[in-house]
Formats: sequence, C-alpha cells, structure tokens
Amino acid sequence: MRRVYFDHSATTPVHPEVAEEIYRFLTGDNFGNPSSVHYYGLLAKKAVTGAREKVAAAIGAEPGEIVFTSGGTEADNMAVHGAAHTNRDRGNHIITSAVEHHAVLNTVKALGRQGFEITVLPVDGHGMVSVEDVRKAVTGRTILITVMHANNEVGTIMPAAEIGKLAKERGIIFHVDAVQSLGKIPVDVNELNADLLSISGHKIYGPKGIGALYVRKGTRWKQTLFHGGAQERLRRAGTENVPGIVGLGKAVELAMKNMEEESKRLGVLRDRLIAGITGKIKGVRLTGHPASRLPNHASFCFDAVEGESLLYALNKKGIAASTGSACTSGSLEPSHVLLAMGVPHELAYGSLRLTLGKDNTEEDVNYFLEVIVPLLAKIRAAN
Repeated sequence: MRRVYFDHSATTPVHPEVAEEIYRFLTGDNFGNPSSVHYYGLLAKKAVTGAREKVAAAIGAEPGEIVFTSGGTEADNMAVHGAAHTNRDRGNHIITSAVEHHAVLNTVKALGRQGFEITVLPVDGHGMVSVEDVRKAVTGRTILITVMHANNEVGTIMPAAEIGKLAKERGIIFHVDAVQSLGKIPVDVNELNADLLSISGHKIYGPKGIGALYVRKGTRWKQTLFHGGAQERLRRAGTENVPGIVGLGKAVELAMKNMEEESKRLGVLRDRLIAGITGKIKGVRLTGHPASRLPNHASFCFDAVEGESLLYALNKKGIAASTGSACTSGSLEPSHVLLAMGVPHELAYGSLRLTLGKDNTEEDVNYFLEVIVPLLAKIRAAN
C-alpha cells in the first residue's frame, strides 16, 4: 500500500542528520552534565552553547536570549505566566485571540481565574485577528499581548509584526507563538517586535520533547513555573536535555538552510491540492486565508461529512491527515478555531487539514486527489 504523510503540523519525522547528532550525545564521551566543570561536562556545555547560537541566529536573536524548554507548550506557559506575574504591579490586563493554541488559551484562562482581566479578540472569516481590534482593546492596565504567528489548524499568517509594533509603542510585552511558522516562513524577533517567542523542535524535523523560549534582553520577565537549580541562567531549572538541545540546534540549522527553496516547492504542491479539491468536489470550503497562509498548509470543511470518518477512510488508503475536531471525554467537539471563524457547527465537524513536508511529492498529491473524490462520495451516500 502507498503511504502518504500529510500531517506535518502535528509532528515531523526526525531528519537523518538530526538523528545522527542526537545519537552522538547518547554515546561515547558525550554524556556529561553541562553544569559539571570536568572534561565530560565541558563537552556537553560546548554542545549546548553551539545549539543556542544556532537557534538564536535563526530568529535574529542573541544566544543569551534563548531559554531551552521541553517544547512549545512549556515555552508558551513560561512566557505568559512569567510576563503576567512579573508585571502584575503594572497592571492585570492580557489580550489574546480566539484562535490561539490551547497552550496559550488555557494558560490565559487559568490566569483569569487568578484575578487577571482577559480579553479574547474575535477573528474574521479567514481566522485573522484585526490590528485595529488589538488597538481598541488596549487599556492603561494592559501588560501582555500574546498572538500566534501562524495558525496550526487553518494556516493563516497573523499580522504579528504590526501588532508587535503597537505593543512596543505602548510599552506592552508582546509574546509570539511561532511553533508552526519557524522553518516555513521568516521568523525574525526584531521584525516581529517580539519580546517573547516560542518554538518547538518536532515541527521542524527535530526530536519531540525539546523547544525554546526567546526572551528579549531587558524584558521584564521572570519564570514562575519551576524551582530548582541555576540552569539556563536561573530561567529554567533542571538538568539540560543535551541530546534534545543538540538535535534542536541541528534541526533549526537545516530548516534555515533550505527554507526559501522548500517553501516555494511546498507552495506549488499546496496550491495543486487546493485547486484539485475545490475544483473536483462540491460542498467544500477552503478554511484559512486564501493568500496569507503557510506554504505547506491546506485545510477544508466538507458538507455532509464527519471529519473523523473521513480520516479513518483515508488511513485505510494509506493517507495520514488530521481534522480540526478533537475527541474530548468521549464526545466529538468541533474546532474552537473554526467556530471562532464563524463556521457553522455542522460544517465544522467535516474539517480536514493537510500539511505537507520535505518528503512529499507531486505523486503524493495526485494519489490523494484520486482517492478523495470516491471516498467522499461513499461517505456522503452512507449518511
């Protein structure tokens, strides 16, 4: 059976060169603790320093502004909690959007239960937040704005740089979740006017369980989640995950090296998918912004189709994809992103996300387009 992986926004396979780097730090003399001052510790410390430099270079930062974490979720939590609690003497108001990843939305909601005032801004039909809405929401008590760079479910690229400029003018800390955008489109902390920025390794062919938080020098921020040793310059306690950090550094390095060319290639495949699906299938809606979207991202909603059923049917044909719906406590709930975009409940249940990666080819796209039409007809006929 032909196997096609169209779920790269969920996770990516580890790049062979990344795997080699990780293996080096699981074997031989490369097992040391970076906090140790002997030969083995110094080897590990040098490797961590090198990875920190690579991550910093990729986003226009300084090495000392990078804090390694266990992934994007931890980076988001550290950013939001740290900014909120450190600046509570200045105000208690936080602004975010209705389509953020749950790592941000649930963190903000938790802060709301602790007495912070939360404004969750609406988005338009393409899933994009308005800069003007952000401007209107700002008050004299606003201490943090947190908005993603690109949406994980529908691929829409947010006007983050403009929001960051507004935040900078008002003296408000600006956090950007760049987990989905890094390696696909340029991510520069200075162009984005970001004070805090989150990334994750396993979205860019690195290992799971590793990420990083950028903290701009001079930002009034202190992590409030961990208590322990002095690792990461007192910003994240716990012995560093050296193999993971090295893997992240290599993954970032490779992503930056190939980004421009690979993004163009994936954009062509994405557009072929979109044209094929919208041209061959009735009762389909492209979700996300038609132009300002990630180059590897195509997402849809289908009339009279339940997304999970479609996923199971595609899996039987060897195709891995995802849906905007999620199973929670045994009941299927439509995506909060799609609902925020104004997609009706019944249509939101029929969502499909296709996210391409480095190993995908035109043949993969052609195979998918051959398979999807009869599958949808069969599912609709059974309903």
